[in-house]
This record gives sequence, structure tokens and C-alpha cells, in this order.
Amino acid sequence: MTTQLGSNTLDRARLLYSPALRYFAAVAEHGAIRAASRELNVASSAVNRQILWLEESLGVPLFERVGRRLQLSPAGEILLRHVTSVLRDFEQTSSELDALRGLKRGIVRIASVESVATELLADLAASFGKSYPDIQLRITVTHSDNIARQVLDSDADIGFSFDPPDEDLLAVNYSHDFEIGAVVIKDHPLAQKSTCSFEDCLDYPIILPSRGLSLRSVIDRLLAKIEMEPSVFAEVSTLQMMRRLAARDLGICFQTRIGLHDSLDHAELCFLPLSDEQLQCNKLSIVTHHQRKLKLAPAMFLSHAQQFFKQRYP
Repeated sequence: MTTQLGSNTLDRARLLYSPALRYFAAVAEHGAIRAASRELNVASSAVNRQILWLEESLGVPLFERVGRRLQLSPAGEILLRHVTSVLRDFEQTSSELDALRGLKRGIVRIASVESVATELLADLAASFGKSYPDIQLRITVTHSDNIARQVLDSDADIGFSFDPPDEDLLAVNYSHDFEIGAVVIKDHPLAQKSTCSFEDCLDYPIILPSRGLSLRSVIDRLLAKIEMEPSVFAEVSTLQMMRRLAARDLGICFQTRIGLHDSLDHAELCFLPLSDEQLQCNKLSIVTHHQRKLKLAPAMFLSHAQQFFKQRYP
């Protein structure tokens, strides 16, 4: 019986397993102490000494001499099965560690909505970069409508989007509901309220998100049910500009809290949760292609992202 394990595995196991077990496996494979010593690059006397010590410790002979070869005894067969299993597990572990080293050449293509990219993705990328500093992240900031399409078209490995479409080929790997609120200047008449309705906001000029942003379709459906014509100061495609306009008391905008903490205007703004059922929350999701297996670097980033969000929002 032979171990069928390469010398490289035996050599790399040197740091973790006792010499006696490694020398035993080599002698079992080659059937001779001298051949095993050449394979291990150690003296024959050292190999023989470790085998004798192992037999004495276990209290059973491990080899029987048949002609000029050493043949495993019944006890040796049992021990070899154990050693072979252990060394193969180590070989698999070594392969996985080798693959991790290959991450130095990896690329992760990410598509994200602006609010996530501004605050959460920046922190996520920083923590990932500490563990894998040589991995290249290619981040595209775009509207929610575009993120699902980029993932489905293989232009992005991973997408961070609010309320992604219900697509069979789109896998949701993590999701979390974030409260939607009206963002107003702190001395605004509504700022004294703990919550307000969307219709309350329509007594004042509003700032609408551009079409393509996740909230716009929901707001349009609400506006369709309300007979009054709102006073729209602006339609804006970036959340940061919406907040800046609100901070100058030019209108009320509607967002989640994501990104507010990183805003230069945050000290001047107030967040009022909306009481309307349709506008109570926005679901952030991490999406990938359901049928496309991620390469190692994107898979590691996805795993890191899932842990990051679970810790940030338990």
C-alpha cells in the first residue's frame, strides 16, 4: 500500500506534523528507509530512529521485512490510513491557501447606487483592502435601474442596489430595509415633527430624484393618487446635490439615512421618517448573477461584504 502523496505535500507538512509521522508515510510509500531518506533529504539514521520511536510509543510493529522491502504490518495499515487522511486534508488546505495568494491578481467589478458608494462601500472597500491590498476594485456608481442590467450582462460581478427587480437570474445575497425620510433644513416648519406624511411635504417645494433612482417610481405612484399639483423646485440625479439644495432651504428631498452621515450639510439638516406605507422603507440588496459562478476575488469580496453588513446592521 502506498500513500500516493507528493514530496511537496510531505515537505510543506513539515511545519505542522511530527517527523515520526512524516517519515513513516515516506517509508510506507517507498518500502525502504534509504529511499525515504533520499525523498525527505534527511539521514537514513534519522528516519530509522523516528520509526523505532514511533513503534515503541505505539507498542506495535509498523513494518515487516519481506525480502529487501519493508511491508506494512496490520497496525501500520491502520496508522497509514490515518496519516494519509490527515496529509490529504492538509494538501487541500494548502491548495486553498495557494488560491488565496492568487487574489493578488484579482479584479472585482462592482456597481453601486450613489448613497451606498458614498458611505458604506467606502468603508467596506477600506476593510477589504486591509486584508487584500493588491486586489483591484473597479467601482461604477449608477442608478438602481442600471445595476441589475450590469450584473445580468456580466459587466459587474456584484451590485449594491435598492429594490432590485424580481429577475430569475438575479440572486440576492443580502438585503436590509432602510427607513425613508424627508430631509429638511433644521429650522424648517416640519422639523419640529417626529414624523410626517408625504402629503405634509407637498405644502412646500420638493426636490425630486431623477427617473432611474429607486425612489422616483414610488413617488410618482403617490403623486398620481394626489389631486394637488406639487411645487417641484428641481429634479436631481445625485443625492448629494439634493441634500445641498435642501440645506439651502430650496425644497424637501426624500432619502434614506445612508449617505447623510458623510454629507457636508449634515449638521444643517433634519431627517423626518415618512409615515406613508409605500414610503416607509427602501430595501438595500447585494445582487449577483444566479447562474454565473463568481471567480475567487469577487467571491471573497462578496463574503467580506456580507459579514460587513451583518455586523453593521445586525
